[in-house]
Amino acid sequence: MVLVIQDRSSTKMSKLITAPILTLLSHLICDLNRILICCDAHENRACHQSSFTGFGYRPPRHRSRKKEVNHHLSIPSQHHYRVAHLSRTMPLQMDGGTTTGIDRTISILPTTKPLAPRTFAGQVEQALQQRFPAQKIQRVLDSWRLLDMGYEHRAFVGMEQNPPIADAANSRCYQHAPSYLPGLKAVEWWDNVKDDFVWAQKLSKSYKDIRHEFLSVISNPEKLHGGNNIWAGALTTDAASYGEGWKTLVLINRGQWDEANANLFPVTSRAIHESGVPAAEVFFASMKPRTNIKPHSDFTNFVLTSHLPLVIPENGKNKCRLSVGDHTRQWIEGEIIMFDTSIYHDAVNDSDEMRYILMLRVWHPDLTTNEKEALQFIYDCLEVPELLSDDPETVLIAEQRAKMMRDFPLRRDLAGGGGFGGTSKGKGKVKKKSKK
Repeated sequence: MVLVIQDRSSTKMSKLITAPILTLLSHLICDLNRILICCDAHENRACHQSSFTGFGYRPPRHRSRKKEVNHHLSIPSQHHYRVAHLSRTMPLQMDGGTTTGIDRTISILPTTKPLAPRTFAGQVEQALQQRFPAQKIQRVLDSWRLLDMGYEHRAFVGMEQNPPIADAANSRCYQHAPSYLPGLKAVEWWDNVKDDFVWAQKLSKSYKDIRHEFLSVISNPEKLHGGNNIWAGALTTDAASYGEGWKTLVLINRGQWDEANANLFPVTSRAIHESGVPAAEVFFASMKPRTNIKPHSDFTNFVLTSHLPLVIPENGKNKCRLSVGDHTRQWIEGEIIMFDTSIYHDAVNDSDEMRYILMLRVWHPDLTTNEKEALQFIYDCLEVPELLSDDPETVLIAEQRAKMMRDFPLRRDLAGGGGFGGTSKGKGKVKKKSKK
């Protein structure tokens, strides 16, 4: 097959021998597909550049709705907290026994199937299967497919608590996770964090240095000018529950360091890196006086939330409190806490001063190494969609770029990355000394 064109310099026809038309069209379609995939990824990234959105991927709107069973449990109109002046967990007491903002819908987990190969989600799935043994990341594949289906996991998880909570009609212990990975434990509070996790034990030792640096930097407006998105508010309507009184200053997002802010807080950044925090996100969070955060979910069950309280007004007097499910605790300066924010939770600052914490979103301890790496690869694809290219050279460049974004920016000479890549020695548990 040949192309025939008019030679304008003469009246004669010229036959130009070319590559077969089908091959040419095939190349054009592949190139167009790459462009569409990249545009799709960049669109999703732009629409969901905020914390607590899980994968941050927006599935196609034409997907069918999830099948749900509504238990028709009543949701009264308002509630108020009455809590004792204790630092330990306590049952949540509410005036009149009423709650608001808690969706008690129960979802049915659907069966998943492979995704269409020429969609962005399908390309990610194929890349995952090429990089990891499918049997070792099956839960991640199911999670990605469920998200593409538009599934939102909703469940009563009271019976998973210790002691179990059986009163589903009056409990707030409900999980909501559009980014849902099956089979992970869902408990309100993870106790004994410093005893069970090496990274928490190490990071807590740096509390005084982190607090000193933080106060020094935020008191100097000239220094803050060198940062990136300093004290940003919620970027999406999904995060509207946080209100206008809640702001963040990001150090790590989706396992990738913010180099400008890491340089602004080098002591804190090194403490996070050297402690081996298994972080997907890390940021400072502020909360204005006399404000509250409404009951909400952070939409993701495969990361947990940990706080290192830095500045707590009237510390120890229960002015600044956090409720997860049916139990409430107060922030205590220097004491690391960890909880599951896929379970409905809320917060209050009843003091007359600002509250500041270092917030860490860490991989769920029940995840395997392969699963954490696969989840990080999905994050990388959302930031660097060229990882899905058919061209090996393009993929290599994209891999180098993604790695640089994960690497600890203040000490490039060190092997391994910060955030997701940084790991402590051993299996992450503190070994108990054997009795002699």
